[in-house]
Amino acid sequence: MQHGPAVRRRKLGAELRTLRTRAGLTSGEAARLVGWHQSKVSRIETGTSGSKPADVRLLLDAYGVADPHLRELMLALASAEGSGGRDHWWHAYRGVLPPAYRDFISLESQASALRTLETTVVPGLLQTPEYARAVTRAAVEGIDEAQLDTLVAVRMARQDVLRGRPPLELCAVLDEAVLRREVGGPEVMARQLDRLVEAARLPQVRLQVLPFAAGAHIGMTGPFVIFSFSRDSDLDVVVLDHLMSSLHLERKEDLQAYTEAFNALRAQALSPGDSSEYIAALAGGA
Repeated sequence: MQHGPAVRRRKLGAELRTLRTRAGLTSGEAARLVGWHQSKVSRIETGTSGSKPADVRLLLDAYGVADPHLRELMLALASAEGSGGRDHWWHAYRGVLPPAYRDFISLESQASALRTLETTVVPGLLQTPEYARAVTRAAVEGIDEAQLDTLVAVRMARQDVLRGRPPLELCAVLDEAVLRREVGGPEVMARQLDRLVEAARLPQVRLQVLPFAAGAHIGMTGPFVIFSFSRDSDLDVVVLDHLMSSLHLERKEDLQAYTEAFNALRAQALSPGDSSEYIAALAGGA
C-alpha cells in the first residue's frame, strides 16, 4: 500500500534517474559532479531517501536540464515531499494521527484544488464540529473523550485550507444518501445542512447533489478524492479510502479514469444552483 510522501519520493527519484540517463551519466559520475557519495544519488533515485529542492537543483544543473517547465516540475516534487505547501501544523499530532491520515492532510494542504465524490458522509472540509464528533465516534471504536476532542480539533483545523491565500478550490459531488443519513440526531443534521448551504455560496466551493433519481452511477463503487496541484498536472493524485488504510494512485491512466468518472458524475448530478436549493429545502424540513 502506497502513502503520499513515499509515492512522491519514488516519483521524483524515477524522474531524476531518467534525466541522468539522458545526460549519459552513471550514478557515480553524477555524484562526483555534485560532490556527493554515489550512495546518496542511488537513495534519491530509488525513493529510499528524501531530497531537498537545493539538492534537486544541483542534479538538474549537472544533467544540463535548462527547460524551465521541467525544472519547476522537479522542484515541485521535491517541495511536495519535503517543505512545500502550507504550514505543517499537523506535525503536532504525530503521536495521535495514523500515517495515512497525516499523508492525506499533507496532500490536502499542498493542493490547489480538490475534487471529491462522497457517498456516505459530508466532506471533512465542510463538517460542523458536532457532525464531525458524531462521525468520528461511530468510525473509531472505543475512542475516549480526549481522543475524540483531538480528532475533531484536527478536522476543524483542516478547514483552514478553504480560507487560505489562495484558498483551496473544492468541487464535491454528494450522493443524496449523504444528506438523508441522520448523523448525530435531527438538530446536528439540520445545522450541518445549513453549513452546506453557506459553503455553497463561497466562490471556491462548488457542490452538486447526485439524487437517488439518477439511478445507478459509476461512483457506486465508492468515494474518492482527486488532488490537483497548481504547478503541474503530473503531480495530481487520487486517494481511495479503506477502513484501515488509504491507497494513492498517481499513474496517468488512473488519473484519467477517475477524472472521467468525476466528470460523468457531475453531468448526472443537479446543477450547483439546484443543489443549493435542494439542500436548503432539506434543511428547512429537517
